[in-house]
Amino acid sequence: MESMRRTWAVVRANPSATLLVAQLLGILLYALVDDSPSDSLGRLLLTLFGMVVVVLALGVVRATPTYTWLGVLIGLPAVALTVVDWATGDPAWHLASDLVHVAFYGYTLIGLLRYMFADEVVTPDEIWAIGATFTVAVWLWAYAYSAVQTIAPGSFLAAVDPDAPRTWLELLFLSTTTMTSTGLSDVVPVRPVARAVVMVQQIAGMLYLAVAVSRIVGLTLGRRRAQEES
Repeated sequence: MESMRRTWAVVRANPSATLLVAQLLGILLYALVDDSPSDSLGRLLLTLFGMVVVVLALGVVRATPTYTWLGVLIGLPAVALTVVDWATGDPAWHLASDLVHVAFYGYTLIGLLRYMFADEVVTPDEIWAIGATFTVAVWLWAYAYSAVQTIAPGSFLAAVDPDAPRTWLELLFLSTTTMTSTGLSDVVPVRPVARAVVMVQQIAGMLYLAVAVSRIVGLTLGRRRAQEES
C-alpha cells in the first residue's frame, strides 16, 4: 500500500514524464498488437490503452492554467466515441472519433505549451513536458491523418499493400517521421488534402523545435549562469 502511495505521488509530481512514458509505451504496444480489422482482441487492447492515454493527458492539462472542465467536455466524448467506433466499425463513427480526438489532443497540446511558458523557472517536469508535448502533437496529427483517410480514401500510399487503407501504426509512423523531419516514412500522401495536412505538420514541428525547446534551454542556461555568478 505504501509503495502504491509513493508511486502515485511520483506520478502526480511528474505528470509530463508519466504521459511521455505512456505514449512511448503505446508505440511499442502498437507494434506488438495486430492492427487488422479482424483482430477484435487486438483492437480492444488498443482501445483500452488509448483510453488510458486520454485520461493521462487530461491529468497533465489539469496541472496547467487551462480550464479542467473544457478538457472533461472534450475528453469524455473522445473516450465514448473510441468505444463506439470499436464496437460498430462504422466509418461515420470512426470519423467522429478521429475529429474529437484531434480536438482533445489539440486542447492538451495548448495546455502543455501554457504549462511550459507559465513562468521563468524551469522545473524537472517542464523538461519532461518538452517530450510529452512532442508526442501529444504526434498523436494529434496521426488522428488528423486518419480523419483525412476516412474522408478521402486513397489519400496515403505505402510500399506494402498500396491500395489498402493505412493502419493506425502506419499513420502514427508517418506523423512521427514528419514531426521529426527525418523523412523516413514509406507512407506517402498522394492527394492534395493529405499533402496539405502533412505540410502544415512539417511547419508546426519546425516552429515547435525553434520556439519551445530553445526557450526551455535558454531558461535552463540562464538559471545556471545566475547560480554560478552568485
